[in-house]
Amino acid sequence: MHDFVSEFWSWYIIIPTVLGIIGCFVLLVKLSGGRIDPDKEAESMGHIWDEDLEELNNPLPMWWLYMFHFTIIFGVIYLVLYPGLGTYEGVLGWTQTSQYQDEIDTAAEKYDPIFDKFAEQDLVAVSEDPEANTIGKRLYATYCTQCHGSDARGARGYPNLTDDDWLWGGKPEDIKKSVMDGRIGTMPAWQEVIGTEGVFNVSEYVRSLSGQEGNRVVISKGKELFATNCAVCHGADAKGNYMFGAPNLTDNKWLYGGSQKRVVESVSKGRSGQMPPHGEFLGEAKVHLLAAYVYSLSQEK
Repeated sequence: MHDFVSEFWSWYIIIPTVLGIIGCFVLLVKLSGGRIDPDKEAESMGHIWDEDLEELNNPLPMWWLYMFHFTIIFGVIYLVLYPGLGTYEGVLGWTQTSQYQDEIDTAAEKYDPIFDKFAEQDLVAVSEDPEANTIGKRLYATYCTQCHGSDARGARGYPNLTDDDWLWGGKPEDIKKSVMDGRIGTMPAWQEVIGTEGVFNVSEYVRSLSGQEGNRVVISKGKELFATNCAVCHGADAKGNYMFGAPNLTDNKWLYGGSQKRVVESVSKGRSGQMPPHGEFLGEAKVHLLAAYVYSLSQEK
């Protein structure tokens, strides 16, 4: 139930609702017309079609009237028992929050023992357990497919989880930490630092590291700029650094694309990516299963 900023809004709901119910009841009684008298001829409304088709003022059948009375009574009882009149909480004290929590508690009582059983095992062992992988796959489908895809092969800006290329480390404990606490990776923009020509030179050098051809003079200039500005994160050998989430630039695997246009864009404008933390709302036991499943995706079968 919403918390109103002032008492006015509570009464703004209560008064029209109560008056509406009373108005419906008065209107129903006034227009019901009483019981049908079989000996009394129905009153004509004066409307005639096709010579003899006449509109008569017959009262509604009693079963129909009873149905309207029932809906009014039901509405009154509902508003007494449940919240619906401003800040009034209802006799039963029901809230959607309490119902949600009851459902969570019921599910926890049923499923937590299963999760806890696997939480006590080593991540590698869990990743090799068929039952655990089935549960992990369902968790992945619920919480991870929106970004990494149903096949876990990612998309532009979202890592492929089925290969051996990892930004923050591919060991089981590294993956669990990524899922548990989340990750924030930032590639600074270099346009204002090294200029347009410098950006192009560095981009060509970076592309050459994964086997793409380019002008040797440009690549040589880019190598010097890389050593001065980029090696601190990506390493002197450009193989990346798990500590910073800096990718390996020598393996021809590109998070944002490896074309000349994409690499220039990455260097000039920078990149920013975030993996949201899942530990707080999933709990460590579920994260353990999910991390084990993700780890299993990159292992040779």
